[in-house]
Amino acid sequence: MSSVIKQREPSRLPSKTDAELDRISNLPGHVIDQILSRLPIRDAVRSSVLSRKWRYKWATIPCLVFDNQCFDVSSQDQTFIKNKLVNIIDHVLLLHNGSIHKFKLSHRDLLGVTDIDRWILCISRSSIKEFVLEIWKGQRYKPPSCLFSCQSLIHLELFNCLLKPPLTFRGFKNLKSLDLQHITITQDVFEKLISSCPSLERLTLMNFTGVTHLVIDAPNLQFFDIGGIFEDVSFLNTFHLALVSIGLYVNIDNDENDARDNSSKLLRFFVNLPHIRRLEIQSYFLKYLAMGYVPSRLPNPCVDLNHLSIRIDFDDLDENTAALCLLRSCPNLQELEMLARPEEQASMERSTNFWEDDHWSSLFAHLRMVKVLGISGVKSEMDFIKFLLSNSPVLEQLTVKPVSQEGEWELMKELLRFRRASIYAEIIYLDP
Repeated sequence: MSSVIKQREPSRLPSKTDAELDRISNLPGHVIDQILSRLPIRDAVRSSVLSRKWRYKWATIPCLVFDNQCFDVSSQDQTFIKNKLVNIIDHVLLLHNGSIHKFKLSHRDLLGVTDIDRWILCISRSSIKEFVLEIWKGQRYKPPSCLFSCQSLIHLELFNCLLKPPLTFRGFKNLKSLDLQHITITQDVFEKLISSCPSLERLTLMNFTGVTHLVIDAPNLQFFDIGGIFEDVSFLNTFHLALVSIGLYVNIDNDENDARDNSSKLLRFFVNLPHIRRLEIQSYFLKYLAMGYVPSRLPNPCVDLNHLSIRIDFDDLDENTAALCLLRSCPNLQELEMLARPEEQASMERSTNFWEDDHWSSLFAHLRMVKVLGISGVKSEMDFIKFLLSNSPVLEQLTVKPVSQEGEWELMKELLRFRRASIYAEIIYLDP
């Protein structure tokens, strides 16, 4: 009996189709757009060599960013760099055939060239939602009037620009975020710009010229960050504003201003900020708030405010009085940061016993975290820390950082001698 032995053939692996091998090419279009949008523009364009499917995929990405990564610079010739950048942007915009939702132009060698007018005109015909223009060199650049016709804008960011909208400008109805730094703008244009953006939620103003009296009229504003030289600031219809950071970059003479105006800057500043949660008072702005009449506390306490940062001259009686008013008006304060101004203390030999007085026992009923930075160990500073420790029953941590190492051993010994109302209070000393 013969038997037939059947030879087993090796099993064959199922063949993978090209589609299976090239999974990334078969991703949904919006996913590919997201991938390419996160690459530098030069790498997004280079993806065209991957395959025929990828040849023009970059030409539909909605986010175009031209910054220092858009091309390699080996030459120091400014004319060459400028021409190279212009050619790249012209080439991309010429071949792009989709909607442009974001356009960012921020190159360290970019000047306010007239080519920018052409590019803004081109993208203004699209439904642009986010526009960022940063001119790092040269004079202020004046954007063309077509920029102010982009009614789909949600975020607008301008650096080193001169703003002069056309007379027909009626505002940006959908704008939620506005960031203006190193700009020139007139008082009337500024007020009209802010008040004609009804959806504005975030506003940043840094180093501006042309505006001395800041009037912020924005019913949906939630975040406000400002730093510059100005004479006055007031809020209108800002009941949703929760985070404020404000710095006045020039010293002011309280005596001179008191002679002109004896009204309360503190009262006027807070009257339309009922729901503020975080406040940062930087540079010389506390001196501004101390102008005129300073009440012992605000008539309407800031019950939502839980974080307060103040830059202060501890030897200035007016500033101390204004700071105490703020502390008394924040019953639910949890985090406090006090930053000394050492440059002023170095030039002024004044002393005050302000913080030695018993202003209010258990003043800081909810205070947990405190930072006192930039101190030099003078009496007024140490009196404040002593006052703070003795009136903070739930304090968990006090961080102290001096401005220099001079006298640090004596400073540490004195800190350890202070009585603490909280048995959990920990003192952390940071080296300068």
